[in-house]
Amino acid sequence: MLKLHLLNINDKRIYIAGDTENIPEMKLLKNIDIAFLPVNLPYTMTPEMAADAAEAFKPKVLYPYHYAGTDINRIAALLKNHKEIEVRIRKME
Repeated sequence: MLKLHLLNINDKRIYIAGDTENIPEMKLLKNIDIAFLPVNLPYTMTPEMAADAAEAFKPKVLYPYHYAGTDINRIAALLKNHKEIEVRIRKME
């Protein structure tokens, strides 16, 4: 099994995915406060894959990143019925 690395800062558990897809090991994560998921083909996830991963491990806050050229608002739309997951989209500059 692939080992995923988490940051524990004070009382927060933070998961920062590198260049990856929504692998099965990611879906086993528990009690994640903040997750950073990369969204940009061809080396990372589609918006649908990122939403699928977030639905599985339910981070309290999701920051999609690495999304140049991708309609990142699609993730928020896909997760709109998951009120327990706050999607925060930051403007890339």
